[in-house]
Amino acid sequence: MGRVTERRPVVRIRSGRVSRRPDTLVAEEPMEIRLNGRPLAVTMRTPGDDFALAVGFLVSEGVLGRAEEVQSVVYCAGATDDGSNTYNVVDVRLAPGVPVPDITLERNVYTTSSCGLCGKASLDAVRTASRFPAPHGDPVRVTAELLAVLPDRLRAAQRVFDRTGGLHAAGLFSAEGELLDLREDVGRHNAVDKVVGRAFRAGGLPLRSSVLMVSGRASFELVQKAVMAGIPVLAAVSAPSSLAVDLAVESGLTLVGFLRGDSMNVYAGAERVLVPEEREVGG
Repeated sequence: MGRVTERRPVVRIRSGRVSRRPDTLVAEEPMEIRLNGRPLAVTMRTPGDDFALAVGFLVSEGVLGRAEEVQSVVYCAGATDDGSNTYNVVDVRLAPGVPVPDITLERNVYTTSSCGLCGKASLDAVRTASRFPAPHGDPVRVTAELLAVLPDRLRAAQRVFDRTGGLHAAGLFSAEGELLDLREDVGRHNAVDKVVGRAFRAGGLPLRSSVLMVSGRASFELVQKAVMAGIPVLAAVSAPSSLAVDLAVESGLTLVGFLRGDSMNVYAGAERVLVPEEREVGG
C-alpha cells in the first residue's frame, strides 16, 4: 500500500556531461481482482486506491451499479510462498442476493496497463449493458471555452506526474469546470476506474452532468467506462479510435479529442458543446 513511487539509480547525460544520481519512478505492480473469492482479472497498476480500482472495474463490467450491492472489499493473501499479504490481491464480496456473473467465459484474466480489454473474446462481449441509462438523455451543456481550460487544470493537479513524468490521469469535472476528483495511474483505464470506483463507494453513480477529462487518447474502453458510469462528456488531449467514436455515437456520449489550447475536435454529441457565434469553415 502506498508504493506510488520508487527510487532507482540512473546515469544522466546532459550536453555530454555524465552524472549518476537516483531518479524517482512511478511504481507499477500487478493487482489481482477477485469476485467472491474467485480470480477475475489481473491488471498492472500504480498502487493506491486499490479498492476503488476494483469496484470501478466491476462497474465498467456491468457487475455493480449500487454501493449496497457490495458486502466487503478487502486485501487478501498474496502469491508468496508463506501466504503473507502483498496488498496486490483484492477480493470484492457481493452482498447476499446479488447475482454473480459467469466470469470464466468472456475474459482472459490478464490485462496490461495500456489495454483493459485485451482479454475480451469479441466485440459483442465488450458492449456491456450499462446499469444506468445511456447518456442520450443527459441535458448537460458545456462551453468550448470551459473545455479548453480543462487540460491545464488536470495537469496542474497531477502531483505524482511532477515527480515521475510517467503517469496518466483522469479528472472528473462538473459542468461548471470544478474539479471533483482526480486519480493518477500508470494505466489510463485504471485511472478512470479509480475515479468511477470512488464515486461508486460514495453512492455517487450515475455521474450525470459531468465531464471526464483524460490524459492521452480516447480508446474504446475509456468511452465504454464513461458510458457505464453515466458520464455524458469525455474529453481527451489526443485522438480517439474509430470504435470509440462509433460507441460514443451509439450511446449519446459527447466525445472530444485533440483538446489543446482553444482547439478541439468534437467527434460525437456536438450539440452539448456551446460555441459563441458558431461558424463552419470548409467542407
